[in-house]
Order: sequence, then C-alpha cells, then structure tokens
Amino acid sequence: MQITTTETVPDGEIDEILGVARGNTVEARNVGRDITQWIRNIFGGELKAYSELLSKARDEAVDRMEADAERMGADAVVNVRLETSQITDGGSEVMAYGTAVRLR
Repeated sequence: MQITTTETVPDGEIDEILGVARGNTVEARNVGRDITQWIRNIFGGELKAYSELLSKARDEAVDRMEADAERMGADAVVNVRLETSQITDGGSEVMAYGTAVRLR
C-alpha cells in the first residue's frame, strides 16, 4: 500500500477512485504522565511523554486508514491528511484520511 500526501502516486496512474479511507484513535493522558510533564513545563523543554503519545496516536490512525483502504481493495491512498482535536480534558483524537485509489 502506497500512502502519499500528493494527488498522484509517483510512477503510478490512478485507474479508479474508491472513496475516502479513514482511521482514527482517541488517546488519553494519565495522571503520572501529567505530573512529570507539568514539572518539565515549569523549567521548559520538550514535553517528550506527550510527543511520544501523539506520535503513537498518529501511527495508529494511519495504520487504521491503511486497513480501511485495503478493505476497499485499494493499492494506494492519496491526498492523505491528519487532524487532531481535543475530545475531553486529557483526551485527544487523531484522524488520518485520504482518497483510496486503485492503480493501473
């Protein structure tokens, strides 16, 4: 499966558009992580635990989008986009979506 943020696949020709493939996940922080990150926030620097949490969530959302595209019979997903939104205090959704296509 080829995943790209562009409208086309390099060295590939789109034969059929199958629809929107999407995948999402909602991740929540935990109290222990919040305390350590609050302390780090006082002194400055990267909030690594949160960066790792969001990176994991992005990877999961992309994997789920890819699985959705495979169920449609796609060879590739083009125009891939990622969005993040806060669902609750301490919980964020990451969504990946794009156009599932079949290549020649």
